[in-house]
Amino acid sequence: MIDFEKATLLKLARIDPQDIAKSVEPLIVPGEQLHLAFKTVRDFVVFTNKRVIAVNVQGMTGKKKDYTSLPYSKIQAFSVETAGHFDLDAELDLWFSGLGKVRFEFRGESDIRQISQLIGSYVL
Repeated sequence: MIDFEKATLLKLARIDPQDIAKSVEPLIVPGEQLHLAFKTVRDFVVFTNKRVIAVNVQGMTGKKKDYTSLPYSKIQAFSVETAGHFDLDAELDLWFSGLGKVRFEFRGESDIRQISQLIGSYVL
């Protein structure tokens, strides 16, 4: 599991979910749909209708991957911080029961309000 206390997935940029669908396909359960996807240089995060899947690509070749599944049903609270004039990045904080806080940072061009609405639609 990704150690979210020591790591934040930084500078995520939006990508087409179909670009990484093959990578998460073995994890997807019947009825689960990919909604949004974001990527750093190697790591990526997928928002589905059931959970957030964070993928940490490891090693020199990138063949080893850590898949962390974060179900919406375990979210106790969430917070978004929009980008500003000087701080161009947006942030999403999720608090999970039994895990604590998970933080994702998105590049300024990402629509953090859309992400917030997605999370809210499944959590509230």
